[in-house]
Amino acid sequence: MSRIGRFAPSPTGPLHAGSLVAALASWLDARAQGGRWLLRIEDVDLPRCQPGAEEIILAQLQACGLVPDATPWRQSERLAFYQQALEQLQRQGDAFACDCSRSRIAAHWRAQPSAAQRLARHAELPYPGTCRARQDIALDRPHAWRLRCGSDAAPLEIHWLDRRLGPQAQRVDQAVGDFVLRRADGHFAYQLAVVVDDAAQGVTDVVRGEDLADNTARQIHLQQRLGLQRPRYLHTPLVLAANGEKLSKQNGASAFDHHAPLQALRAAGQVLGLRVDAASPGEWLHAAVQAWREAPSGPASQSR
Repeated sequence: MSRIGRFAPSPTGPLHAGSLVAALASWLDARAQGGRWLLRIEDVDLPRCQPGAEEIILAQLQACGLVPDATPWRQSERLAFYQQALEQLQRQGDAFACDCSRSRIAAHWRAQPSAAQRLARHAELPYPGTCRARQDIALDRPHAWRLRCGSDAAPLEIHWLDRRLGPQAQRVDQAVGDFVLRRADGHFAYQLAVVVDDAAQGVTDVVRGEDLADNTARQIHLQQRLGLQRPRYLHTPLVLAANGEKLSKQNGASAFDHHAPLQALRAAGQVLGLRVDAASPGEWLHAAVQAWREAPSGPASQSR
């Protein structure tokens, strides 16, 4: 089977050092398996997108020699396909309407003594199933659509094997509960869009940052309900800021310098456990592909 990998950045700003690690790892993994590497611009959440960010991202990748094998997809052009998937889930009885606000969900958990620790550390609050059985949701008013995810009576535990992190499991009903497919403002959620697009593009190997590992169980559940193939997963090490937190756009991470691509590639390669060097970006990438191919599951698997 032909291997297909992808990199799917959100155009909310330029790529930083952590983003480059994920892009490089996905590119190397595809190339080492003789496969194709695709690019998808995840702009489904249009209010968060920044004008000109997509062009900057493309220039950064090209400067580093990470060129996709096909024209990039844009999620903003694929809304009809997400709607089709949502309607399938609705017909199957897997999706239900919900008019809960975040404050209503938080109020539910504040009333539960067992939730004190979760509230104290500002952890994600699982959806408590408030609207699951309701028949009075006004569909002509703003409302979200959620995916049913088991219950205490019928637990939903998802198991998968991560190529770097090893065996993984999550009780989805306890960890996140019924999650959103389409928000009350009409925008489709990341979880639905990424699952639909990975299947449509034939992606066989999802290689991305470890901060997204927590999404995997939800996406596998969606794949199962939609009858889609499950790809393999590899979550790469994170690049940390000086304060020990994950480097991200949200905490002000600056763009990596694509005017010095060899230096940027070397730094990203070190995070992935690559011990290669070369005099040019092209030569470095060639050596890195070979190093990735020779490792059992890519050098990233050695950095646990």
